[in-house]
Amino acid sequence: MRGMAHSFLLFDFGTDEDAAQKARHRIDGWRQAFRLDKKVQVKFERQPAEPKPAEAPAAPAKVAKPAAKAKSKAAGKSKSAAEPREEGEPAAAPPAKIRLIVRLDFSDHEKLSRQRWIERIPADELFKDAHPQVLRPGESEFQPTSDLFDSLDRRPERER
Repeated sequence: MRGMAHSFLLFDFGTDEDAAQKARHRIDGWRQAFRLDKKVQVKFERQPAEPKPAEAPAAPAKVAKPAAKAKSKAAGKSKSAAEPREEGEPAAAPPAKIRLIVRLDFSDHEKLSRQRWIERIPADELFKDAHPQVLRPGESEFQPTSDLFDSLDRRPERER
């Protein structure tokens, strides 16, 4: 007997950080308005963009860490303020690919509610262009997505 039936909604925002943050904010609003705290959870997957062949992968990583610490301390400043450096390396790094992963965690007797959210979220204007994909238990990509979701940290999108 299963207690909860997870479903995942995947949205690929490419490199559009602003659209991804607006989408997360929309879901957070729904979570609060409909009291869906643990039933709808959101996490970001950020895949670093492919470095240019001339770039050394180790050098930008060392430069990016202090910038990330400075950004977390100065949360009010925009991301573009942290990018321009005299060295020019962080500005030359291509933006990361962003996927928003939404886990719907409704119990078996809430099938209708789960189905309504599976239909509602991708139909919203903010999500239509993000190539929505629905994963249900038993599908080939479901388990790897579930493992990825569990491994992702929730803090980074909250700091923004």
